[in-house]
Amino acid sequence: MKFHNLYSFFRGAALLSGVALFPLSCTSVASNKGNEVQYWLTKGDESVKLQQQTPLKFVNNTNRFQNIEIDDTQKFQYVDGFGYTLTGGSVEVINRLSPSKRKALLNELFGNNKNSISVSYLRLSIGASDLDGEVFSYDDLPEGQTDPSLSKFSLAKDDALIGMLKEILTINPSIKIIAAPWSPPVWMKDNGKSKGGSLKPEFYGTYAQYFVKYIQGMKKEGIIIDAVTPQNEPLHPGNNPSLYMPSEQQRDFIKNHLGPVFKTNSITTKIVVYDHNCNKPEYAIDILKDSEAGKYIDGSAFHLYEGDISALSTVHNAFPDKNLYFTEQWTGSKGTFTEDLNWHTKNVIIGSMRNWSKIALEWNLANDPKFAPHTDGGCTECKGAITVSDSENFTRNVSYYIIAHASKFIPAGSQRIASTQTDKLSTAAFKTQFGKIVLIVQNDNQADENFNIKFAGKTAAVTISGRSTATYIF
Repeated sequence: MKFHNLYSFFRGAALLSGVALFPLSCTSVASNKGNEVQYWLTKGDESVKLQQQTPLKFVNNTNRFQNIEIDDTQKFQYVDGFGYTLTGGSVEVINRLSPSKRKALLNELFGNNKNSISVSYLRLSIGASDLDGEVFSYDDLPEGQTDPSLSKFSLAKDDALIGMLKEILTINPSIKIIAAPWSPPVWMKDNGKSKGGSLKPEFYGTYAQYFVKYIQGMKKEGIIIDAVTPQNEPLHPGNNPSLYMPSEQQRDFIKNHLGPVFKTNSITTKIVVYDHNCNKPEYAIDILKDSEAGKYIDGSAFHLYEGDISALSTVHNAFPDKNLYFTEQWTGSKGTFTEDLNWHTKNVIIGSMRNWSKIALEWNLANDPKFAPHTDGGCTECKGAITVSDSENFTRNVSYYIIAHASKFIPAGSQRIASTQTDKLSTAAFKTQFGKIVLIVQNDNQADENFNIKFAGKTAAVTISGRSTATYIF
């Protein structure tokens, strides 16, 4: 990206993006002089959604409010980005929009202008996920046949996805991508089915080459895969597609096959283990403590359908030189805007960042009003960040705002810094490459909360509505 000096903060942190009602002028940029706090608000009652509010001022006055203190001398992990999984189903429904609406939506999601939320990270499925219209791999064969040389490997089933990724890359060339398979080709599995089963040991080497072919094939299309996990939700074989891969199998697959074949083929794509719930941090730890496997591994990935977000810190404390990634959390058809905004901001955004994650991703980017497409046996209640209803209309759902409160203000390369919390206020603070401080606050209380932002001897008095999310920039 190219940043002009005048706009280095606002373009870098994307403050001129999104659906803010009061875009800033060049005059306000020039007159800020470090004493003003810009902020954007989303209320749980949906009366305000990602709207810029009247700026606050740092003052010398004292009051009896509780304090949120920010210390930029305490530095933690660097951020790679915020975003969603771009499923095949997401691509299918976005492509139902008219050309003008489709272009506008992609620019709103991925651009760096007044209409964008600057999504900076995407997750892909290697082959089909359960939110594709059908189950497929890149080497599907008639029953009883095998292809150990992968001579029939083809990315053709992902042509539409690849086309959309190319468009996204023209909008944001620096977006990062992590990819995960839901299942290998069924002929590699001991049950011969897309659902469940385990990878046959005789195909470990073939499957490692499958990853290489995927990464190299995407690179030929101009798409760089920054990281992969060997398996999405390896302890959940009940999805369609899915695979059961306990930690000892994943360890051996990485140690003896995937890691060495990446090295042989000069593949620099990161290998990230686990990619499942926070209730089993020992899965990642068991693999990382194997020194031969560990030398190939960049870090561990987590979801939060079970367990506590602090599991990421458990793994960090055991292996502080390995990275953490939060890769998935869904909002459901039966959830409410208020509850989802509160819980996801507190846990997925703030919680993952306070526990060393480099990314925070919500699940599906887009689907239709019936929560389709999905496979037979896939998720029937997963709500996308966007609902596409027809060729001219789409709706922004709660996960759009959950991610936007981080993605549009915290560019990749920002660093988390220290911020205190209170009984009702969850916080995470960041320092951008341009020297600006970004503070995300979630009010867990039903009632309004008064507090002070305290930084470098300055104080700004704030009131945040009950069950609301705010992002403050100064």
